[in-house]
Amino acid sequence: MYIAMNRFKVQNGSEEAFEDVWKNRDSSLSDMKGFKEFHLLRGPVNETEGYTLFASHTVWASQEDFVAWTKSENFRAAHRNAGGSKVHYLGHTQFEGFSVVEGA
Repeated sequence: MYIAMNRFKVQNGSEEAFEDVWKNRDSSLSDMKGFKEFHLLRGPVNETEGYTLFASHTVWASQEDFVAWTKSENFRAAHRNAGGSKVHYLGHTQFEGFSVVEGA
């Protein structure tokens, strides 16, 4: 099993717009081989730096299935309008990928 996460630092005041992008997107993840589940996670607010931490969290049968998703037309379609929202980010998205340690 493989878990793929992207962390987003969303500028304070843009949280609702950020969540709306995810709630209203045209996702075809469920059509992809190996896709198991998706969650959008809202983390803590960092008042000092002015952002709320979010993470997208997907579970895949394998890393190969995830990589196939990133190279698919479904991926390109899902991210086509990513830059057109009213969301303000602090910094770049941070990707983290994890292989599950079986038996642990």
